[in-house]
Amino acid sequence: MILPVGTQVVALREVRVDGRVVASAGGVGVIVKSPVDASHAYRVRFPSGIETSLNRPELAIRKEFQRQGMDVLSDRGLDEFVILRVVVGSRAYGLEHAESDFDRRGVYLPPAELHWSLYGVPEQLENDATQECYWELQKFLVLALKANPNVLEVLHSPLVEHATNLARELLAMRGAFLSKLVYQTYNGYVLSQFRKLQDDLRRGEIKWKHAMHLIRLLLAGIEVLSTGELPVAVTTHRDALLCIRQGAMPWDDLESWRKALHVEFDAAYAATRLPERPDYERANAFLLKARRAAAGDRP
Repeated sequence: MILPVGTQVVALREVRVDGRVVASAGGVGVIVKSPVDASHAYRVRFPSGIETSLNRPELAIRKEFQRQGMDVLSDRGLDEFVILRVVVGSRAYGLEHAESDFDRRGVYLPPAELHWSLYGVPEQLENDATQECYWELQKFLVLALKANPNVLEVLHSPLVEHATNLARELLAMRGAFLSKLVYQTYNGYVLSQFRKLQDDLRRGEIKWKHAMHLIRLLLAGIEVLSTGELPVAVTTHRDALLCIRQGAMPWDDLESWRKALHVEFDAAYAATRLPERPDYERANAFLLKARRAAAGDRP
C-alpha cells in the first residue's frame, strides 16, 4: 500500500541531512510526496521544515506506531476460539476446477477477559496463505443483518467443517437475517462493480471470473427474494457461468443477461414475502447469549 500525501509518519531511525540531525528515531513528520511504487522513497517534511527522502521500512504510520504494544495480545492464539468454519468460494458454488483453492470463512468468539481488556480483539482474523477469514461474532452479525453477501454465504454454505453447539444454533436461525435488504445490497454491489468492469473492458483488462460471480450474485438474490432461501451451490446455470469465467461469452451477451436479471430481481422484490428488515431482536438475543457463554463455559 502506498501511503498518501498528508499521512503523519514516525521515523524509525535517526534522520540526517547534510550531516545534521533533523529528526531522532521516533520523530514525527508528514509525507509531502508519495512514490509511484513501493520500491521508491517518500518525501517527508519534519517540523523544522526540512524535507528528505525515506524508504517505507524507515517509516511507521503514526497512529499504528502509537498502538504498538497495545496489539500484542489482540490476535494471539485466537484461532482456537473459532466456533464456525465453512468452505465458501468456487468449491461451495460447484464451480471449482482441479487447481481451485479451499476458501474458508467463519466466526470466532473471543474470551470475555480479552474482549473486555485494554487490548481488545480484532474484528476479523485473516490468513492470506491459507485463504481463511473469521469474523468476530458481533461484527459477523452486524454484516449479516446488512445482507452482506459474503457473510450470508457463510450461513448457507453446504460445506460445514466445524461448528460448536452455539454455531449450530446460529446456523439454525439463518433465516432471521434474510430480508428485503438483499435487494438493495446485492443490486447496489453488482451495479457498481459492472461499471468498473466496463472501464476494464475499455482497457482490455476485464476480469471474467469477477464478472461470473456478479451474475451468480444476481441469480442468488433473485432466489432469496423468490423462495426465502439462499442457494450457494449453482445448478441450472453452471455451464453458462463457467462460460463467462472462461471468457467465452461475448460481452454484449453478458450485458443482456445482466439487464434481464435486474428485471427479474425487480419483479422478485415486488412479490417477495420477506420482511422489510431482518430480525434484529433475535440476533441481539443470540449475541447476548454468546457473550454470557464467553464469560463462563466455552460454547
